[in-house]
Order: sequence, then C-alpha cells, then structure tokens
Amino acid sequence: MYSRGNMMGSMGHGDGYEIGSKRQRGMDEDPYYGPPSGYRSSYGYGGGMGFGGQSRAFPVVRLRGLPFDCREMDVYEFFTGLDIVDILLVHKRGRFSGEAYVVFGAPLHVDFALQRNRQNMGRRYIEVFRCKKQEYYQAIAMEVNDSRNSYERDVPFTRVTPVPPKSVPEKDLEHTEVLRLRGLPFSVSKREIINFFNESFLKDENIHIVTHSDGRATGEAFVEFSSPEESKAAMKKDKMTLGSRYVELFPSSRDEATSAAARSRLTR
Repeated sequence: MYSRGNMMGSMGHGDGYEIGSKRQRGMDEDPYYGPPSGYRSSYGYGGGMGFGGQSRAFPVVRLRGLPFDCREMDVYEFFTGLDIVDILLVHKRGRFSGEAYVVFGAPLHVDFALQRNRQNMGRRYIEVFRCKKQEYYQAIAMEVNDSRNSYERDVPFTRVTPVPPKSVPEKDLEHTEVLRLRGLPFSVSKREIINFFNESFLKDENIHIVTHSDGRATGEAFVEFSSPEESKAAMKKDKMTLGSRYVELFPSSRDEATSAAARSRLTR
C-alpha cells in the first residue's frame, strides 16, 4: 500500500514519498479522505462527509489489467506527474489480481489519470475507470480479510520468491545467512541498514541494495550475515522502523539474491 509523504515537486520522485501501511494516519489528519458516513471497516474507523460536512467528489480511480508482477512503484511511474495519496493493490486468495485503486490529491488529477486509459505498462495496456469512495473502502476491507485468510491457508502473502509466512511461528523456517529486507526508504544507505541491525560485524560488502536498471532503489535489499544463526537472531528487527518506514524481513538465500540481480541490478 502506498501513502504520500512529503512529495518533492510534482514531477520528481524525491525521497519524501513512502510506501507502507500509513493509511489510517492520513485519514485521521484529513477527514476528506475518511471513509463514507456510517462505514465501518476492519481498521475500525467510521467516516464523515469531509470538510465542514460538505460532500465533494472523492479522487479515486480503479485500474484493471496490471501485470501480475506489478508493484506500487510501477503504478506511481504510470501516473508520473500526478499527486498520489494512496495505492492499493488488490489480492485474491493471496495473489495479485491485476487490479488496483489509486487515490489522488485532488479531483482534477482524476481527469488527468483517465486520459491514461489504455496506455501501456510494459506490454500490457491498462484500463482506468472512475469509481466511488465506497468501492475503495470495501476493497481495503477485503484486502485485510484476504491477507488474513491467505495466512490461514499457508499461502505466503508476497509476490517475490515465496517463503513461509512469518506469522506462523510453529512452522519450521529454514534460515541461511541471508535475509531479504522489504519496505526500505528509497534513499536508504548501506550505513543506515547496518545501523538498523546495530551489528558492528556487518560491513558495506554485506549489504546489497536492489535497484532498477536506471539506478533508482526498489525498497528492497539483501543482507549477508556470518551464519544462519545470526540471520535468525536478526529477525527480531522484523517490522521495526527505519526512519518513517517499517521494514519487513524474510529468510532468503544466495540464490534469491542472485535472481534479484538478474531481474534488476544490485548496488555493491
């Protein structure tokens, strides 16, 4: 899920925007983005009409036909130049459905977004539709329920190399000396990752930050520890924050790191 941080200009990425579960904080700050009146969701917040009780068009669109390896960053790039508040990728039975909801900073941006209907993302053309605020919040509730159910079915809620869900502690997880990190700030440095683990034995050469082919960070990295026992102990940092982002940790392997390098590029 994507939520807007401090956008650095309308056309630039900057390093202020962030992807993560920050939705409720944004809703509390601005009632315009709150759920419809009388709405109750798994997040537990109700709704209102917006500023001063005045109702106005909610700036959200629905996308269909997205690639199944699509990430929030791909959607952000598809709408380059528009002010994005939130991106919700829709999953069904733990797998990405090819649909998404995008909330913008103003209704005018919806009109610009609709002009990109049937434009391509990779080899696929993307359909862009108007939708209602109620549909968006229903999708949030369904996403929460789907993620819970996917854990119960033992289906990993991730589109990268599947690993057993960490929410099932009794499941025997195989640890190597490698961990994969997801949700990092896009401006993160190797030194910041080392400080995150607070381990003096980690060196720059143990940190591998994944980037796109143009050098932009993807928000993922691989960290090599000296033993499987040390990587397992480092899992205590799972879902702790680095800056304003919470970071997810996954048991990984050298093979997965090599595969990531083949798909994109690893900074050394």
